[in-house]
Amino acid sequence: MVFVLFLLSLLFLTTSTSIPTSSHSHNHSYPHFQRINVKQTIAETKLNLKPFHTTKQPQENKKSNAESMSEKSDAVSGKHKLKLLHRDKISAFNISGDHLSRFNARMERDSKRVTAVVRQIAGGVGYETEEFGSGVVSGMEQGSGEYFVRIGVGSPPKNQYVVVDSGSDIIWVQCQPCTQCYHQSDPVFNPEDSSSYAGVSCGSTVCSRVENAGCHEGRCRYEVSYGDGSYTKGTLALETITLGGTVIRNVAIGCGHRNQGMFVGAAGLLGLGSGPMSFVGQLGGQTGGTFSYCLVSRGTESSGSLEFGRESVPVGASWVSLIHNPRAPSFYYIGLSGLGVGGLRVPISEDIFRLNELGEGGVVMDTGTAVTRLPAAAYNAFRDAFVAQTTNLPKTSGVSIFDTCYDLNGFVTVRVPTISFYFLGGPILTLPARNFLIPVDSVGTFCFAFAPSSSGLSIIGNIQQEGIEISVDGANGYIGFGPNIC
Repeated sequence: MVFVLFLLSLLFLTTSTSIPTSSHSHNHSYPHFQRINVKQTIAETKLNLKPFHTTKQPQENKKSNAESMSEKSDAVSGKHKLKLLHRDKISAFNISGDHLSRFNARMERDSKRVTAVVRQIAGGVGYETEEFGSGVVSGMEQGSGEYFVRIGVGSPPKNQYVVVDSGSDIIWVQCQPCTQCYHQSDPVFNPEDSSSYAGVSCGSTVCSRVENAGCHEGRCRYEVSYGDGSYTKGTLALETITLGGTVIRNVAIGCGHRNQGMFVGAAGLLGLGSGPMSFVGQLGGQTGGTFSYCLVSRGTESSGSLEFGRESVPVGASWVSLIHNPRAPSFYYIGLSGLGVGGLRVPISEDIFRLNELGEGGVVMDTGTAVTRLPAAAYNAFRDAFVAQTTNLPKTSGVSIFDTCYDLNGFVTVRVPTISFYFLGGPILTLPARNFLIPVDSVGTFCFAFAPSSSGLSIIGNIQQEGIEISVDGANGYIGFGPNIC
């Protein structure tokens, strides 16, 4: 029995109503420490320098009978499943150089992402709550392009890699004719090759409600600007989207003829925010407003997954209530009450994580942000508690946005304290060790993968979410953490 409890809590999740609040309390059922295989992790960082090639893309429509039967079953059940890849697995996105160079580039993108998220929420740019068919495309969103899925656009479908972003409410792809387009791994989508493409007229209800809408040759024009200076401009259209064997018609997308930004390699963006114009919102009744995802863990050859539909909800998941912020309705806010290190709750006031009446502060789950950001006061106490329990590890100078790093060169394994998120209502998310002490180069430098924020907003990033089965039930207002590693 003890061994089973050890395994479950070593992975990540347990629920409890008895949370230790002082250094003298030890009556909880999960282990205080975990082990990281340093030697294996360093080997994986070196392996990751070898790019994943996409030479088999022309053959990807050839499926086995088993795959075809599975897709037909999913289509009948309303279940839609996609493979999820980190951008570093796609050769076209790779940055030349070593692991540290790619890490620094990722942190630079991440800093821009966080700045954009904070700016959007502070500026109060939001979405009107209109139904699909008369929705609104905001003029201000943000994206970093860390995770990608492959979808079919048009009829016949043209396969495209698109960025997955839980903080955006728009779907768009680069389109011909391309006045200004960045490099992408697939041929740029040509609307003239699609029998299902239908531009939205300037006089339509949809166009009249689009922020920054314009008109060109009778067609509605859209424009979306991102916080880092990226943008997409083009024609608003209705188009067919294909997910595996499932065909979804009349999806409102942006067909971008002028595009610039951090999305290099991907064809566009698949918005998974909670607004009605996101992909989740437009699927509506087909999926019950639910989707789940598992982000790719470093060092694995397998892909992650993105799944839509009620059948995607894992049995045994522990659920945390979503919190609605009218100031930023596209984001998924959750109630965080505290942080734990080594089984002990860090003395941080719950008020630091609370969303106030003005829509300030709070905690956002975000697939587009890599590193979890915490308000400075919370981060400092959290970091100090971790440092106090890792005095056995040799410290080294900080790297990039990280101020707490260790030189683990020559170690085979090391013991580190557990890291936990305490949520309102009782659930505790205990992270796998590889989700909070990460390699930043290929020679043994590992850093505590959290960073302080100058704002009151907390963001739980994708590094901390890796390998954890996460489900969003927007219709009922919950987010769930599954009981198994995925």
